[in-house]
Amino acid sequence: MYNLPISSYLKSLNADLAATAKRWSLIIVAVAVYAVAACVTTGDVVKVEVVTEDAYKDLKESERTALEEIRKSSAAKKVDSKLTNVIDKTPQLSVTEYLEKYPETSAWVSKNYRVGGYDVLNIMIYEEEDLSRNALQVSADGYITFPLIGRLKVDTLTTAEIGKLIASRLAQEQFLLDAHVSVMVADYKSKRVLVLGTVNNPGSYALQARERVLDALSKAGGIWRRTGISSKSSGSAGKKGLIIRTQNPDTPEESKIVINIYLKGLLEDGDQTANLYMQDKDVLFIPAAENFYIIGQVKEPGSFALTDREITLVEAISRAGGFTPIAARNRARIIRVEKGVEKIITVNVDAITDAGKKIQDVIIQPNDVIVVPESFF
Repeated sequence: MYNLPISSYLKSLNADLAATAKRWSLIIVAVAVYAVAACVTTGDVVKVEVVTEDAYKDLKESERTALEEIRKSSAAKKVDSKLTNVIDKTPQLSVTEYLEKYPETSAWVSKNYRVGGYDVLNIMIYEEEDLSRNALQVSADGYITFPLIGRLKVDTLTTAEIGKLIASRLAQEQFLLDAHVSVMVADYKSKRVLVLGTVNNPGSYALQARERVLDALSKAGGIWRRTGISSKSSGSAGKKGLIIRTQNPDTPEESKIVINIYLKGLLEDGDQTANLYMQDKDVLFIPAAENFYIIGQVKEPGSFALTDREITLVEAISRAGGFTPIAARNRARIIRVEKGVEKIITVNVDAITDAGKKIQDVIIQPNDVIVVPESFF
């Protein structure tokens, strides 16, 4: 069957087996070397550690100052947890959805102001100066006391309805049969709105007749825009504002809804659809923009608004104009707070860009601080 003697055949077979074993050995060694190299490279590219006391010793004084400013700014932007819980648990509507669902509510608010407790009224009876009264305050339970006719409940009535009520009672008591009564609100105190978030003067403000979102923002001093470290965002406010509205207040049917307002359209594009009329007990909340920050050896350090898509460290540095010539490109850091713990993520940017290791690039999160220190050489 074989042309070679058995001894020659066995010798040839042993040589083939030896060659095969040698090839497999080389393959195994190559795989092992590659695996070790990959591990070493990963460790060099991205390193995560908890912040220690000397973590920032190589930063310049100006960079430490900027870092402290960012920390204070981030702390000031934190939202009260109770407000966050209300927003998260409340049904949310766009402006269009709200107007479609509650058209009668919007129309009613736009045309009428309903008097309430603590409002101050001026009431004039034409040709009866002795009966006219200025600075007449509505009591907490919604009553006024008027000459000749005594106590009148005016809570939830419009000024026109109050005028008709006074004229009717004067005629009923046979004092004046055809009285012409004019009622004006001299001071609005019964209804209030709360303006919170990134506004210059957050707080509670009296709600007057026919006041809208822009009126409430104006009372609160407008949108707060940060100073100090330069901003590459459209301001410090986020893309939307929220109206937390109480429906059917002080009744068994009381409930809340959240109306989302697109701020850019309202403030910059002149879209008045979102300039809704405010209602009693409304909370107008302007959330802060989700930003990240870059300080140190980049050409344009500052704060940057996070876009709708994810952005990586390399892309973030590009938005800041790239590195300066003296940047420590292999020691870029991301300072990140997770669950109350401050961490430093050290990244070798050159290892990502030069070696094509895009998969190891780090996704930037809100409030990340990217620090690019100066090179030692």
